[in-house]
Amino acid sequence: MGMCLPCLGGAADDVVVTPDPETRRQQLAEAAEKRQKETAYRGVKNPEAVERKRKKQEEIEKQAMTTSVSGGGGLKWQVG
Repeated sequence: MGMCLPCLGGAADDVVVTPDPETRRQQLAEAAEKRQKETAYRGVKNPEAVERKRKKQEEIEKQAMTTSVSGGGGLKWQVG
């Protein structure tokens, strides 16, 4: 009958302390960001070069959008 009682004697030593919810939330967010970065750059040898190229392409597209809106595309209507 007393065979399972000695097992419970050391149970207090095996308790794992969980961090408070804010710390846990921060750890989960950091882990998620790390997974996203790893997934985004899977198979890429130089992720920094890819990031620079992507930013440069975005800047070119942004300049093209502002130029086309303000310049009107260079077309003029002639009536007459």
